[in-house]
Amino acid sequence: MKTRSTDVAGLAARRAALALLDAVLVEKRLLSEVLLQRTKDLSPEDRARSQRLVTEALRVIDRCDRMLGPHLAKRPAPHVMDALRLGVFEICAMGEAAHGVVNAYVTLMQERPKSSHFKGLVNAVLRKIDGEKAKWDALPAPMLPKWLRKPLVADFGKAAVSATEAAQAKGAPLDLTVKQDPEAWAEKLGGEVLPTGSVRLSGAVQVTKLDGFETGDWWVQDAAASLPARILAPEKGARILDMCAAPGGKTMQLAAMGAEVTALDISESRMARVQENLARCGLSAEIAIGDALEYEGADFDAILLDAPCTATGTIRRHPDLPHVKDGSDFPGLFELQEHLIDRALGMLKPGGKLVYCTCSLLIDEGEEQVRDAMERHPDLTVDLDALKIPGIDPEWIGAEGLRTRPDYWADRGGMDGFFITVLRRG
Repeated sequence: MKTRSTDVAGLAARRAALALLDAVLVEKRLLSEVLLQRTKDLSPEDRARSQRLVTEALRVIDRCDRMLGPHLAKRPAPHVMDALRLGVFEICAMGEAAHGVVNAYVTLMQERPKSSHFKGLVNAVLRKIDGEKAKWDALPAPMLPKWLRKPLVADFGKAAVSATEAAQAKGAPLDLTVKQDPEAWAEKLGGEVLPTGSVRLSGAVQVTKLDGFETGDWWVQDAAASLPARILAPEKGARILDMCAAPGGKTMQLAAMGAEVTALDISESRMARVQENLARCGLSAEIAIGDALEYEGADFDAILLDAPCTATGTIRRHPDLPHVKDGSDFPGLFELQEHLIDRALGMLKPGGKLVYCTCSLLIDEGEEQVRDAMERHPDLTVDLDALKIPGIDPEWIGAEGLRTRPDYWADRGGMDGFFITVLRRG
């Protein structure tokens, strides 16, 4: 039987990781857009390895560049630079044996005619990096790009942004929302129950192999992402619209609480996943596929609007985002959020409430949206008391709503950045 030597050397996973890194840094495409296509021929193990390698390297790309800088008279072609970055990450951050790493990336250079003459450079530079790897731990935490860092410093101050950057560099643990008895599931899975009720697991795990996945006792959902539904806290039988529902975590929460949920989203493919997850977890909701601005529903007891946004609060989970975005498309999102808020308010029954949220760190998608909405709707009020649920630090609540940041619960592994508020009319 022929041995899988390339698998043993990790070449297939590294080749895919290099292609993915090129897609993000050169083609400016999100990992979610290219991951399946560029790893479809890999074994599950190599697919997971390539994804983990490129995701973790993206968190600390500027650290890799700091290590490489003294050894490069000028920056080589992008494909070569990305190979060097991955090599540095493996040697310095992962502690991989240098000879294997060097040989792998030299081989990958040889596979492309336009890169083959850089094999000597890759060999020499990575060997030098191996002799200096002790410098890695002393490097500062990676900084956000200027287009994002500047407004965040203006809004929150340098100390808060530096703490956020440090949290993002560490990545994110796995959070689960369980249908019932989080204490029992935390004990069974070797995790901990967070103050807000989520179960957090540390270390690398294969989600589909965990107890309770097949039986639908829980689903993956960041602790911060679980807060809007916990804050909405519907009464059993209440008519709730989850207005931009995919990927469906909040829909499942609301259904598990006994609400009659209508899950609305414009993406048919993403809603198919929502249906699959509802079925796996033994939950039900009415599925509606369409444009939320054209949806004709009315008289809902409450609406949960997790509006399309910049997703800047999820960088610790999606480190490709700051390398792909530049902020140029953000004004269009801000305008869409305004229209969605107005549409949602028009579908509430008298006395109903709107829970508005975004997974964003930008006040333009949070506090400013609330202030603008109150100018457009003079009868609108913010229900701050509804935000005071167990586990929420009162310091996180401002005049317009609740804001979480990646550096909150830093000793526990942080959380995604969210803005959440409860709006009522009359």
